[in-house]
Amino acid sequence: MTGVLIGQGSFGGDGRQPQVTLRMHVRHESLFHWLVERFPRSRLYGPYHHGDRSYYQWMARGRMLVEDLLPVLEESVNAALDAPSAERLTAMTERYADYITRVRSRPV
Repeated sequence: MTGVLIGQGSFGGDGRQPQVTLRMHVRHESLFHWLVERFPRSRLYGPYHHGDRSYYQWMARGRMLVEDLLPVLEESVNAALDAPSAERLTAMTERYADYITRVRSRPV
């Protein structure tokens, strides 16, 4: 899972909360359903059909991202594994540090 997000995922946000997005061809549908099973609070959109492209889009954002996915990414994504991805993850966590801190400090 980490490898797919490193290679194909986008680490960013909407200006208010962080998000990780994965967009891939519909032939990877089973992978997307596996991600939703693994992270049930994530969202799967599609299939979309634009011109000659058909794809799904999986998103992890906000509280779900911070509580469910971010710990996995923080444990596995590092510069030794893939420096550019580690930089993208660090940039996202720094940009949304206040949001991440607020979510992590809330009682469960």
